[in-house]
Amino acid sequence: MQPLVEMRKITKRFPGVTALENINFDILSGEVHVLLGENGAGKSTLMKILSGIYEPSEGKIVLSGKEYSKLTPTDSAEHKISIIYQELSLIDELSIAENLFVGKLPTKKVLGLKVVDHDFINKKTIELLKRVGLNREPSTMVEDISISEKQQVEIAKALAADAKVIIMDEPTSSLTDEEVDKLFAVIKQLKKEGVGIVYISHKLKELPIIGDRVTVLKDGTYVGTRDMNDVTTDMLVSMMVGRELSGKYLKPETTAKEEETILKVEGLTRKDQKVKDIHFELKKGEILGFAGLIGSGRTELMEAIFGAAPLSSGQITMFGEPLKLKNPYEAVKKGMALITENRRETGFFDNFEIWRNISASPLVRKSKWGGIGGLVNEKLEQEEAEKHAKALRVKCSSIQQNITELSGGNQQKVIIAKWLAAKSNLMIFDEPTRGIDIGAKSEIYHIMRHLATEGKGVLMVSSELPELLSVCDRIVVFREGKISGIINNEDATEEKIMLLATADI
Repeated sequence: MQPLVEMRKITKRFPGVTALENINFDILSGEVHVLLGENGAGKSTLMKILSGIYEPSEGKIVLSGKEYSKLTPTDSAEHKISIIYQELSLIDELSIAENLFVGKLPTKKVLGLKVVDHDFINKKTIELLKRVGLNREPSTMVEDISISEKQQVEIAKALAADAKVIIMDEPTSSLTDEEVDKLFAVIKQLKKEGVGIVYISHKLKELPIIGDRVTVLKDGTYVGTRDMNDVTTDMLVSMMVGRELSGKYLKPETTAKEEETILKVEGLTRKDQKVKDIHFELKKGEILGFAGLIGSGRTELMEAIFGAAPLSSGQITMFGEPLKLKNPYEAVKKGMALITENRRETGFFDNFEIWRNISASPLVRKSKWGGIGGLVNEKLEQEEAEKHAKALRVKCSSIQQNITELSGGNQQKVIIAKWLAAKSNLMIFDEPTRGIDIGAKSEIYHIMRHLATEGKGVLMVSSELPELLSVCDRIVVFREGKISGIINNEDATEEKIMLLATADI
C-alpha cells in the first residue's frame, strides 16, 4: 500500500542542538499510527515539519508520489493534512459553524454581489457534526460546549478541509473515560473512511485500544516501529526511556509516634457551594492525594485553600497558624504554592525566559505593601534560577531560553522551581503530570516525595488512579463537592476509590 505520507531521513538542527536525526516515518490510509516518546524526544518537531511550520535541515517528504525537501503550511493544507493541537484552537466567541469555516467562508452571488452562503454552511455543518457524532446545532456558541465536544468540533473542522491525514496531539488529556470512548468511536469511523491518523499520547493503556502501529522516538533519534499487537506496555516504556521506572514513591518507614500537622482544614465551605463542609489534615512527611470525577470539587477546594475563592465558613490552619486569606497574594506571602492543572494558561509567563519565570514567585513573596514595593536584583535572580533549574534537572540550552521552547515536563519543572525559589512550605499540585511523558512523570514523583521528606506539605489532585496509588500516602475521595471517604494507601484500590467517587455509601 502506498503511504499517504512518507518522511525519509528527516533531520532538524537548531542552533546548538539537533532536535531530529535521520527519522523515518509514514502514515497509511485507514490506520492510527501512534507517535510515542518522552517530552523532548522530537515528536512535535517532526509534526511541525509535516505541517509546514518548520523546515527540515535534511531529508525528504513524499506526498502523492511527489518529493519535497520542505513544506509550507499551504503545501500541507493542499495535501489535506490537518493538525489538532493539545491546546484546542477554536474561537469561543464564534458558533460551531463559524469555527468550521473560519478564514474560508463559502460565498454566493446575490444581485451580482458576493455574500456569505449561510445555507451551505449550515447544511455542511450538520453533515460534518453527524459524521463525528456530535448532536449540536450549527449556531451553538463554542463557549457553551464541553471540552470533549470541542474536540469533536476540531475533528469536524479538519473534515471540513477534506483532511486525509489528521494529527492528534494528546487528544484525551482533558477527557473523562466516557468522553474518551466517544472520541475512539469517531476515530474508528474515520479509519473506515480511509483517513490516516497520527496519534500522540502519553497514556500507554489506551494505545492498544486505538493504535495499529507505533513509532518510538528518543532524544531526537528513531528507536523503531512496531505493530501494536506485537508490543507490551513494558516494551514501550523500555523503548522510550531505556530504564526501569519505580512503581511506588511512598515515604520511608518512620518510628515517630505522632507526626506534626502541617495543614488542618475544618468545615470549609465555599460561598458558591462548590465545596461543602470539608475536614482533613495533612501530616508532615506525607503526600495527601485527592481523587474524584471531573467537577467533583477537588480543584475548587485547592482554589479555596489558596485564597482564590471566597469562603462562607470554615477554618484553615497551617503550621499551627490560623489563616484568613483574602486572595492568592496573601497565600503566597504565607508560603503556599499552587501548581495549576493548566500550566500554559495559568502556570507560567509565555513571554518570559526560564529565569524570569523562576524568579516571579520569589519576587511576590519578598514584595511589600501589597506588591507595590520591593527591589529587583537581576544578577541574584539569575543565580537563584540557575541553582534551582540545575537541582530539578531542567533540560534547556540555558536559563535565557524562552519557556515555550521547553517540553511539557521541563515546563512543569520550571513551575515547581519558581515555588521552591520562593521557599514555599505548602505545595499544591493539581494534575501535575497531565500531558507529560512517563519518564518526566517519574521525575516529578521523586521531586514530590523529596519535598514531603524535607517537611514541606504536599497536596496532589489527579484524575489518574494508578498515579494516586503509587505516589500518595492517603487519598481523599470527592463526590459532588463533599468528601466521601479518606483511604490509607495500603487499603486503597482503584475499585474502592471509584465506588466512593460515584456511589452513595
